[in-house]
Amino acid sequence: MARGKGLTHIDEFGKATMVDVSSKSETLRIAVVKGKISMNKEAYRAVKEGTLKKGEALSVARVSGIMAAKKTSDLIPLTHPLRITRIDVDFSFEDKDCVIEVEAAVKAREATGVEMEAMTAASVALLTIYDMAKALDRSMKISDIRLVYKTGGKSGEFLRKGEEIDVSRY
Repeated sequence: MARGKGLTHIDEFGKATMVDVSSKSETLRIAVVKGKISMNKEAYRAVKEGTLKKGEALSVARVSGIMAAKKTSDLIPLTHPLRITRIDVDFSFEDKDCVIEVEAAVKAREATGVEMEAMTAASVALLTIYDMAKALDRSMKISDIRLVYKTGGKSGEFLRKGEEIDVSRY
């Protein structure tokens, strides 16, 4: 079996393990993730206007994203439970292409990053939109889920090339 040389979640015997962060300093951690869902015009209009038969999709998606971020360590086995201090889930609209973009931001003062929590929030928010609008468009496409920004810890700040973000919001 392969040894975990250089891999943080693999021990010296090749077994999956949770990284020990007990000796790391707590720093302010922020991660921002974006993702998209594209759909037909009918579904897009109903989601944007809040007229779906299932209800107002964006408020439900916002709450589901927040809940998902808080449950990340229950869903992704090697992540740490964190004391999250802030979660934001927001939406923007690209009318021409019938695309809704989600932006999920997570903040905590921790010894490990919050990227996975932001990824989980964005993903579940997008899945919630799909679930609520699928009666109008089963061909919706979720795509482009990506880390846009992160700060904190040894590796410092990361901003994805070509992205714009107002970090002062967080």
